[in-house]
Amino acid sequence: MAIQIRARATAHGGSGRVLGRVTRNSVPIEVRGDYLRIVPVDQADTDDLTGYVAVLFEGTPARELTEGCITGYDILDFLNDDYVVAVDMGNGFTRVLYRPESLHNAIFATERCNSNCIMCSQPPRDVDDSDLVAEHLRLIDLIPAPPARLGITGGEPTLFKDGLVQILARLKERFPETPLTMLSNGRMYAYEEFVEKLAAIGHTDFVTSIPLYANNAADHDFIVQAKGAFDQTIQGLYNAAKHGLAVEIRVVLHRQTILGLPALAEFIYRNLPFVRHVALMGLENMGYVKKNWDLVWIDPVDYAETLETTVRHLFHRRVAVSLYNLPLCVLPSSLWGFARQSISDYKNIYLDACAECGVREHCSGLFASSETRHSRGIRAICAPQ
Repeated sequence: MAIQIRARATAHGGSGRVLGRVTRNSVPIEVRGDYLRIVPVDQADTDDLTGYVAVLFEGTPARELTEGCITGYDILDFLNDDYVVAVDMGNGFTRVLYRPESLHNAIFATERCNSNCIMCSQPPRDVDDSDLVAEHLRLIDLIPAPPARLGITGGEPTLFKDGLVQILARLKERFPETPLTMLSNGRMYAYEEFVEKLAAIGHTDFVTSIPLYANNAADHDFIVQAKGAFDQTIQGLYNAAKHGLAVEIRVVLHRQTILGLPALAEFIYRNLPFVRHVALMGLENMGYVKKNWDLVWIDPVDYAETLETTVRHLFHRRVAVSLYNLPLCVLPSSLWGFARQSISDYKNIYLDACAECGVREHCSGLFASSETRHSRGIRAICAPQ
């Protein structure tokens, strides 16, 4: 079962969204402005609850409630101390933004995007969310200790422009040793002045993961549904290399990318020798994938031969390559060494068929969204001797 990261309850006054660090115990009044207090209903009358950014009650207490109280949660045992949580004070919607124990924390920068990929798992929304920059800076300040690693995702984070520069600078200031990976389509990197600003921050472990879906403009631009995107992306990759920004290439594997995959691998080897890594990624059954299923779905067992040819082409040319989001049972055993446990923990599941699998502990499993619609190759396999 996927990890619970959100809940809804009843807000009592207030508006807007607030962020706070979770605590179940009283903290000094002078630091309460950083904290969300969680209170079991049977303890509702025993503590002074003033000064917290919000107070979350498991159940509904009898005490008189003031603005900033959220009541009616069934249970909040999924919220641990030092989680960073956002609460909508208008409707009680509560969402976890950061979990210290997780290796899959990411700043969800924006829902906007300047592409509209046919297989996008997070379809873009045309909204003015420039105010989120301040919220992301607040999130960074609330994280209690340096994360093992951190992501920046969206939408398209680079649409924040100077706002992204502020976010990256704050991350460099607070967590200079934390590896950062930003998912971006790379098109804004075609503007060299913007790349120069990001490079000037000087974060020593910042990687931009940029998708490239074909070795030509026609196919790439069709997949991302944006004319001129291929040329911008290629220019962006060269600008990043020129100014010392590390990049990796990501390719989502689906019906529209598989046929040209070997040619794309050769293109990357010949034209992008500076890329740090190439990630070939299984499809997540979310967003536009559901709408465009017949256009994008191809069972991994049916492209295994092409995938093996592509991986070996890159590997033998000393291009670092990995397979993401693909269970071991749908891959030839010769590719298992390239497969990574890449699915975020809150999205990750294993099916009943996986219970007796001898290599489960090394397998990525599936996205929760693929529980009922997945490869016909899913099965338990024996551990190698």
